[in-house]
Amino acid sequence: MTKEQLKQIKKETEEFFKKTTFEVEVEVLPENEKTVPIRITAQDPQVLIGEGGQTLSEMQHLLKSILKKKIQEEFYINLDINGYKEKKEDYLREMVRSIADEVILTKRERELPPMPSYERRIVHMELSTREGVEAESVGEEPERRVVVKPKS
Repeated sequence: MTKEQLKQIKKETEEFFKKTTFEVEVEVLPENEKTVPIRITAQDPQVLIGEGGQTLSEMQHLLKSILKKKIQEEFYINLDINGYKEKKEDYLREMVRSIADEVILTKRERELPPMPSYERRIVHMELSTREGVEAESVGEEPERRVVVKPKS
């Protein structure tokens, strides 16, 4: 991704939020494995994040569609507002480590609550290097969840 393309992403993101009438600061970071991190700082982040991050997820999808028309190169975006996703990732990692400890100790599987695909991916990545447990996604969207099992 060129510097010009990153500038264009920043400009389009600023225009996108200007149309929502929310005042935000936009920071576009250099891409990491075809994913461009976009950090937003807002006065009232909860409205933009929504319940369980649903509004944030929908805005990311909409913004990606807009950017796709402007930039032909294949890329992804990771839109984060006031560090919400970063904090959520830290929480998920800590929670799943604790659950893995419990599964190893009790030798009983644990079913996590339904979560979006990006959260399930975090759980799978966290457990991929963990000895003694394995993770499996089960169910259909929007009720898809991860089951943590003792490794046999």
